[in-house]
Amino acid sequence: MQERKNLPKTALPRIFFIDREIASGTYPNATFMAKKYETSVASIKRDIALMRDMLDAPIEYSALHRGFYYSVKTFRLPAGYASADDMLALGMAKNLLTIYKNSPLYKAARDLLDGITAPLDAEGVTGWYENRIVIPTLASAPVDENIWNQIVTGLRKNKKLIIDYKGLKDNEQQKRKISPYQLLFDTRTWFLYGYSEERKDTRLFALARIQNITVTDESFVFPKDFDYRMLENSYFGIFVGNNSYKVSIEIYGAAAQWTKEHIWAADQKIKEIENGLKLSFTSSQLDKVLQWILALGASARPLAPKELVVNWEKEVKGMCKLVE
Repeated sequence: MQERKNLPKTALPRIFFIDREIASGTYPNATFMAKKYETSVASIKRDIALMRDMLDAPIEYSALHRGFYYSVKTFRLPAGYASADDMLALGMAKNLLTIYKNSPLYKAARDLLDGITAPLDAEGVTGWYENRIVIPTLASAPVDENIWNQIVTGLRKNKKLIIDYKGLKDNEQQKRKISPYQLLFDTRTWFLYGYSEERKDTRLFALARIQNITVTDESFVFPKDFDYRMLENSYFGIFVGNNSYKVSIEIYGAAAQWTKEHIWAADQKIKEIENGLKLSFTSSQLDKVLQWILALGASARPLAPKELVVNWEKEVKGMCKLVE
C-alpha cells in the first residue's frame, strides 16, 4: 500500500481525550488537561498543534476564559460520532484482519483501525477482547508490496499490466500483458482476475507467482457492471468452469450435521436420508467440489454428475494404491 502520513500511535488516545475535553465547552487549558490525563503540558500542547495541522481541528484559545475551544461548535473528530458499540465492533474487527496478515493490505487497514479505535484505548476497554476473539494462524501465500501497489495502480487507473508469470504447469516464466479487472481473495491466497492478451481470454493470476510487474500507459475499458461474484451460483471459491452441472452428494454421520450448518449454493436443497443427507445444487466448480468431497473422506460420495463421479472414483482408487 502507499505510505500515508500517520499521527503517532502513542498520541492517538490523548488526542481523542483532548477532543472530548474541548468539545465539552468548559474551555480546558493545557495544564488542566495534562493533570487530568497524567501527562506533561508539553505533550498536550504538541497534540493540539498536531490536531490543528493534520486534522484541521478549529482549535482556538480564549484569553477571556483562559482555555481552548472549537471555533466551529459542531466539530468533532470522526470517532466522536460513533456509538460505543460501533467502536467496540471496529476494535474486534482488527483481530479479524489476521486473515490478510501476509498482504500489504494488513498494515494499512490495521493502522487505520488503530487510529479510529484509539478512544477505546484511552478508556481502557480494549484488553478483554484482544485475546478472546482470535483467528489462528493459517498457511498463506505472502504478497510482495511492490507487486500489490502496481496492481492497485492498474486497477485504479484502468491501465494494462505487463508481468512475468509462471503458472503451476509452466516450466519457466512467461511474459503476459493483462487488463486487470478485480483482485480476489480465496483460500488464504490473493489472485488477480483479468484479460490476458496472449490467451485472448480472461484468466486468474496468483499474486505469489507474479514477477517483474510494469504498469503501462495503455488504457483499457473495464466491462460495465462486471462483478466476479456473479459468475457462479455455488460457494466453493473463485475457480469456475464453463459449464454448469446439477450436483448431488450423499453425506453421512457427523459430516452431515456439519454440512447442514453451512450454505454451499444459492439453490441448494437438502434431503434427509438414513444416517445422513443428500445435498443438491447447481455448480460449475466441479474441481473444487471434488476436493471438498475428498476432504470428507468416507463420509461422502457423489451421485451426479457423471463427470464428478468418475473423477472421484479415479482419485479414490489412486489413494488406495498408496496404501497397498
